[in-house]
Amino acid sequence: MDGEERLLEISKKIIKKRRNLITAKINFDKEIWEGWTVRDFIKDLEPQLDLIQSGRSFIKPIKTKAELKKWCKDNQPGYKKYVPDVVNYFAQKYNIK
Repeated sequence: MDGEERLLEISKKIIKKRRNLITAKINFDKEIWEGWTVRDFIKDLEPQLDLIQSGRSFIKPIKTKAELKKWCKDNQPGYKKYVPDVVNYFAQKYNIK
């Protein structure tokens, strides 16, 4: 293995570790509102967002984290405040920056 191949392998490992660390920081069991957890909000929003991001919705796919934040706030049931863990989960899933 030459120097470039070795560097590429190391870079891939670092990227994989970073992704795992980011995902690990999301507390899915954190209670947000009246018994609803981060996981509950994600489960509720995910089917709609899957359709949007796949291009199978009348809504255009979300491209920025600011758009994602607004969409989550507007579409989550009952609680109309920003939930960072929910937005971060979807940002990671759809590679939205």
